[in-house]
Amino acid sequence: MDAGNARADSVAAGEGYDPATHPVHRLRATAIGAGAVLLWASLALFTTLTGRIPPFQLTAMAFAVGGVLGLPRALRGGGALVRAVPRGAWAIGVAGLFGYHFFYFLALRNAPAVDAGLLAYLWPLLIVVLSALLPGERLRWWHVVGAVLGLGGTFLLVTGGHGVQFRREYLLGYVAAAVCAVVWSTYSVANRRYPRVPTDMVAFFCLATAVLAAVCHLLFEDTVRPGGGQWLAVLALGLGPVGGAFYIWDHGTKHGDIRLLGTLSYAAPLLSTALLIATGRADASWPVAAACVLITGGALLASADALRAARRRG
Repeated sequence: MDAGNARADSVAAGEGYDPATHPVHRLRATAIGAGAVLLWASLALFTTLTGRIPPFQLTAMAFAVGGVLGLPRALRGGGALVRAVPRGAWAIGVAGLFGYHFFYFLALRNAPAVDAGLLAYLWPLLIVVLSALLPGERLRWWHVVGAVLGLGGTFLLVTGGHGVQFRREYLLGYVAAAVCAVVWSTYSVANRRYPRVPTDMVAFFCLATAVLAAVCHLLFEDTVRPGGGQWLAVLALGLGPVGGAFYIWDHGTKHGDIRLLGTLSYAAPLLSTALLIATGRADASWPVAAACVLITGGALLASADALRAARRRG
């Protein structure tokens, strides 16, 4: 039996929940998954550098780069590996990556960016709550409180300390933003059901997303030809926040602490704002400082038990 067939048999036999057997391994996988949060922090900066490239065109280009990034490793498994991946894993992977971006762009087209962004960023809190449905996971009060603190910090960042007024004429955008949050949180938690589906498969999920985004671009947008600097920004997106990040997020959600990853995800808008401030594209303010306290405090609270367990058994 060749390596590809052996790997495919392992995938076919491995569907189901497979919790980490050692807290240190679990913590390591969580740290790897948290790397995606760091990469997502660069999303706003690189997106601004792409200029006026339409959203679906940009998504198609960046995901194409992300898919090609992992394609050499994915192809080593051969066709047997692809055929052995359960249909549920295919559905979750493609629906998660494409569905999130589709509904996010729909929300931005039909509601103010502040309102849509705030509703869409309910997904970290939903990850923490939905994790209670997984076998072997226990949701404690400090996990929920930590996630709520993170949500509060994100609210300050997104609104700049001002209130948000929801209006009925933006109902479609609000619904799309909420669906966006549900899609990504459901993908992240449901991904846990397929721990033995190799992360290399994310390459195919990215390429499928690129094709679907290209179709949406042709239907709804006019094509913009990128310049030299814009091509570099697109490449950076595909290698980082819209491509490479999904490989390490896949590993983290399958083998790490899903509740802690949900809480840590609130660091993305904070780090993104800090990066924009550092590059002169945003100004420092009291909401940024307050958000830093809330998000950091929430992450420390939610991670306390995981860190204690790792120290005891390491």
